[in-house]
Amino acid sequence: MSIKLKLELASGQSLKGAPLELLADGKPIAKAVVGESGVVAFDARPKAAKLTVRVDRGILKTA
Repeated sequence: MSIKLKLELASGQSLKGAPLELLADGKPIAKAVVGESGVVAFDARPKAAKLTVRVDRGILKTA
């Protein structure tokens, strides 16, 4: 199963290159990196679970 997301920040900052994790019931099941246009795709096995995306916020710069 492939899950695609487009990420945009309200501030207009790009998340290009940001490492992300897909969590199922709080446990990591897939990793991906945000692409040029803000799109990220995770490959994961189908499963009934609460899905969450975790971003490493340490890479974001503040003005």
